[in-house]
Amino acid sequence: ATLAPRRLPTTSLVLAGAAVLAWVLTIGWIRVEDMGAMPGTMGMGLLSFTVMWGLMMAAMMLPSVAPFVQSYQATVVDDRVTRLSGLALGYLAVWTAVGVVAYVVADWFGQLAADSAGLAQGVAAGTFAVVGVFQLTPLKYRCLSHCRSPLGHLMHYLGFQGRSRDLRAGASHGWFCLGCCWALMLLMIAFGVMNVGAMVGLAAVIAVEKVWRHGETFARGFGVACIGFGILV
Repeated sequence: ATLAPRRLPTTSLVLAGAAVLAWVLTIGWIRVEDMGAMPGTMGMGLLSFTVMWGLMMAAMMLPSVAPFVQSYQATVVDDRVTRLSGLALGYLAVWTAVGVVAYVVADWFGQLAADSAGLAQGVAAGTFAVVGVFQLTPLKYRCLSHCRSPLGHLMHYLGFQGRSRDLRAGASHGWFCLGCCWALMLLMIAFGVMNVGAMVGLAAVIAVEKVWRHGETFARGFGVACIGFGILV
């Protein structure tokens, strides 16, 4: 018998396409506005910063959410496009809302870097230490297990009713994902919010943690590396 070639799921292709589009828009915005690895909010207001943050989160997070979306898709039998779009919107809404908090933190750190570079360096080193410690806590792995093995949570989501059920499921998964990755996003403040290299690196770390079979071991190793780097700085 002839073996049929393996085909990538359509959902994965759509998520990958959306992530690529978000990367293109984010990098284009950075180049047009001439923003590099600068500390702070780079003169952006709250609204523009939050929109930029939402684009960044779409670029960084959508590839790693594919396993969850594929599992959820198996439970959807009608109007898949609308329902899966609602799921994605609920997920991204959580991460976009975090942009408000990120704006406040980035603005404070930008002022600190301008007024006291030495103290800012100490805060950046402390940030790496905080991230490293969190990477070793039980809360990290409780949230990470939700992202790595979402099947156990689908029964809960199937109990949601009404037209907003998919938005609620996406937002719920977004909160678990936020619990898993919030500390990693703090590194964007230390590196510079619009640092494309840092964005690519962190997106890779998040994807490896969630998708690779040794992701939990990798997450612990990354935590130890962050503590060591903070001490080195």
